[in-house]
Amino acid sequence: MKIRKGKLFGLLALVLFTQVGCGQFRPQNWTADQLEHPAVLADKIRKNKDVPMLINVGPSALIPNSIDAGAAGRAAGVKKLKEILKPVKKDAAIVVYCGCCPYANCPNVRPAIDVLKSGGFTNYKLLDLPQNIYANWISKGYPTVRR
Repeated sequence: MKIRKGKLFGLLALVLFTQVGCGQFRPQNWTADQLEHPAVLADKIRKNKDVPMLINVGPSALIPNSIDAGAAGRAAGVKKLKEILKPVKKDAAIVVYCGCCPYANCPNVRPAIDVLKSGGFTNYKLLDLPQNIYANWISKGYPTVRR
């Protein structure tokens, strides 16, 4: 079967548009080196040693000592995150997290990373919660805030 270039391009464009429109295709704006492993962070929190600034950019700050910026997928969350970061040194150790859903669909982590990048921060990480905060943090018995 022979497919014309024009039809193939149109089909590929339609698939890409559909994926972006449905929130399925969201390229990540962080590197593997910028992921903080949950067990490593949990150990730092338990030992109270070398704990970075923790910022929740999702619906709920469940990790001890984390600052709740609110959902970075919304203008109010981005604004609050920028306010939180104003007094912070550009080389400060920072870990952001959301955990509301898998990274592929998360509306909050990418805008938060964009704020850190555009703000000139150089020592930030994203807490590696590829599924969600329950599966990758709470179910492992890592420290949480009691509510």
